[in-house]
Amino acid sequence: MNQTPSAKILIIVVTWNKKKYVLELLDALTNLDYPAALFEVLVVDNASSDGTVEAIRAQHPQVQLICNPENIGGTGGFNTGLAHAFAQPEGKYQYLWLLDNDVLVHRHALTALVEIMEQNEDIAVAGSTMMQLDFPWRINEMGAYVNPLDGALMLNRHFEEILHWRGRQPQEMIRDETLDLSKALLHCQPYMDVEYVAAASLLVRATVAKEAGLWQDFFIHFDDVDWCLRIGRMGHRVVVSAQSVIWHLSAAAKIPTWVLYYDNRNVLVLAKTLGTTQKMLRHRMLHILKKAGYYALLGKSDLSRLHRDAVADFLNNRLGKKDIKLDAPYKPNAQISEVFMDKRIKRVLISQVNLQATKIQEIIIQAQHQRPELEVEFLADPFTQLRIYQVPGAQFLHLPFGRWKRRYAFWKLYNHYDLIIQSDYESFLTLSWLSPRVIFINDENFSQRPRPSLRAVWDSIKWYLRFYWFGSLGKDRNVQ
Repeated sequence: MNQTPSAKILIIVVTWNKKKYVLELLDALTNLDYPAALFEVLVVDNASSDGTVEAIRAQHPQVQLICNPENIGGTGGFNTGLAHAFAQPEGKYQYLWLLDNDVLVHRHALTALVEIMEQNEDIAVAGSTMMQLDFPWRINEMGAYVNPLDGALMLNRHFEEILHWRGRQPQEMIRDETLDLSKALLHCQPYMDVEYVAAASLLVRATVAKEAGLWQDFFIHFDDVDWCLRIGRMGHRVVVSAQSVIWHLSAAAKIPTWVLYYDNRNVLVLAKTLGTTQKMLRHRMLHILKKAGYYALLGKSDLSRLHRDAVADFLNNRLGKKDIKLDAPYKPNAQISEVFMDKRIKRVLISQVNLQATKIQEIIIQAQHQRPELEVEFLADPFTQLRIYQVPGAQFLHLPFGRWKRRYAFWKLYNHYDLIIQSDYESFLTLSWLSPRVIFINDENFSQRPRPSLRAVWDSIKWYLRFYWFGSLGKDRNVQ
């Protein structure tokens, strides 16, 4: 900073069962170039069961802790922290810095945000540029704008890359004094006006935060969007800094399950708050109900229900936390060995799964050695016929190029396999119907399900048609 900093800051971190990540964040905060005497750290724990609280007390005794008796989501966690800040004597803190528990922050991140605020009294909120933790050279978002028609986020400079950062790890870059995206990107100013910055790293004037009040109870997702828009309507500026950098796990690496309910419900609430037309709201709800049909066809009937519930609860003005129970919870990939050792499973087809990324290559090979009768085939790319060898002596299934020939080939494979394993990142609807059991797998976890249910598909169709023709979901709108 150009002058000696004097602003006092309360850093608010909300966490739930992410001990490793939050400890890395707290370590990074000890290396900030902002004077340690001028900031305090408050961690709000939402009833973690993984030893988070005990680890923080042992490794960072200087950190303040508020332990909620239950998980009340990001909204409830940040509202707990904000309420604590609002209750402090006036002037104790000039700024509040809201942080996600699973981010890594550059050592200059806070200083850069404070500098913007100190030099521009009309700016009330300043956020960091969010890079992807899994692809550290790629921008996830540099703030965002909000489409007033439907509440959709228009991420600024989404997926732009800083090529000379390739090969570097965030743990090393957070100490690099030369990091400055305004010099690394074309036509990029040190900061720019946006409508929203994520609470993954959001600095707000304490007085403005108190005037804006607590967040609307979205539980998670879109709550920080709504708050930023509220502050904007109060006449304040919201900006994002190109000189304040954090790293956060990209959305592509997070397989959506129960969060789909909140994403779909809350974007409808946001769109309504923005004053979108009834016609556009109806279009958005129909789109969500179409996605419910997709998940039913894929075999994820519980996720299909979550989409329908999102629309129903929006229509009934229900916010806050929902009691969500999934039909097939995800398990760690290491436990998939139990599936391969099941003697009822003799023929397996694996489609578009990276065995190295999912760490199941060794499990498959060991199963084949222990069970000589186990047959494992890999699906060649249906569109290019490309074969990717991932195990010794791999066997491949090739499908015809023509659409109808391919469908006929699929029909002939009905019940040919005892298990089909699909990637959560690239799933095919048709494959889910071929086998009595289907596994969806990602880099961390897997979920085993039965083949899709005709009843679940028909329920989704009925919901869509009922809403399309009558504009409502009927008396059974909350049927599970």
